Amino acid sequence: MPSFRTRSREHRASDVGVTDAVVDCGVYSDGARIPGRYTHRDALDKVREIEAAGRDAFVWIGLHEPDEQQMQAVAEVYSLHRLAVEDAVHAHQRPKLERYDDTLFLVLKTVTYVEHESMAKAREIVETGEIMIFVGPDFVVTVRHGDHSGLAGVRKRLEASPSTLELGPYSVMHAIADSVVDSYLDVTELIEGDIDVMEENIFSPRSQTNIESIYLLKREVLEMRRAVGPLATDLQRIGAEHADLINVEIRRYMGDVLDHTIKAADRIAGYDDLLSSLVQAALGKVALQQNLDMRKISAWVAIAAVPTAMAGIYGMNFEHMPELEWAWGYPAVLVLMVLVCVSLYRTFRRNDWL
Repeated sequence: MPSFRTRSREHRASDVGVTDAVVDCGVYSDGARIPGRYTHRDALDKVREIEAAGRDAFVWIGLHEPDEQQMQAVAEVYSLHRLAVEDAVHAHQRPKLERYDDTLFLVLKTVTYVEHESMAKAREIVETGEIMIFVGPDFVVTVRHGDHSGLAGVRKRLEASPSTLELGPYSVMHAIADSVVDSYLDVTELIEGDIDVMEENIFSPRSQTNIESIYLLKREVLEMRRAVGPLATDLQRIGAEHADLINVEIRRYMGDVLDHTIKAADRIAGYDDLLSSLVQAALGKVALQQNLDMRKISAWVAIAAVPTAMAGIYGMNFEHMPELEWAWGYPAVLVLMVLVCVSLYRTFRRNDWL
């Protein structure tokens, strides 16, 4: 059996490995952050010490793209379920809310708008990431994947609102979910601007239609739809299935998050339908442009056919052909070619073929 000193060395080695993935680790009690720097293990010990004194406390540890060993070390300390831990390591999960005994596991897809000069030059419009949130009676473990989904701003706002922090670890879950869902609304407004520009371009008479840009935007909207759509269903279950874990005030706040999620989902569904209509309009415009091009080509071919036919006839070198012996025969044929071509050109122009 390993000695206490051996186990301590193993714990210290494990803590060092986890530290590389830790963005921030704070202990909170009575709506305020307890001063000091903590490892994931020391933070939970501090919480237990405060709770033993009869006060409420919780720890919030934030991780960024931990590997399997780092995540497993945290899971052992906080008793996280192995299935949820596996999801947190490998990411690429759909938005969902799962319960493991007295711990909730919430997966959120994060989105950010990628600035671009124009739709024709854009290669990506929406960049996605993920945030996994483990919430227990006295801890919050957040795992981020992606570089744009930092939670420093959320933590700062919470620490400036003691009354919110006093509601416990689920206040952190609400603050993160609220921030993520608000970003959905912000991104949808920016995408709406791209759709307006694209719509104006498609219905402008002399503009060139780029169908690839429409397909790119539709693909990004579908990405948003996969990020937002499933979340609304899971958030609706909070009040019915998890009321024993989440207090009434937080459930009210989560109801507001649900309303914003549904609003974002409705917007995205509307954009998807509009882009489908724009695809049909663009295809119709391209088909019309092709018809106009074919009319122009046909008109020029008809005009060129007259001198070609006459030159072909007189190029057959038969001995007995009309006007071969006439001195004005050559210029007369040239004049006739020009008159016929001009007549055809004016006719096509009058009928809007040229």
